[in-house]
Amino acid sequence: MRNSAALVALLTAEIENTRYPLAPRTKALRAILAKLAPPALRPEPYPAPKPPREPSAVLAKGKRRG
Repeated sequence: MRNSAALVALLTAEIENTRYPLAPRTKALRAILAKLAPPALRPEPYPAPKPPREPSAVLAKGKRRG
């Protein structure tokens, strides 16, 4: 396990310190890094809130009295 951790550290450092981030060599290094240490999954965002509905008949009836 230590070998793969060391390799991941070396690849990460090489990618961060590269002069040409879009070079084919860097893309190959990123592909290798993705196989060794897949990126963490992002949590799914909360669903959008539902739109408000019409008030119930009971609430509407109580408001008319006041």
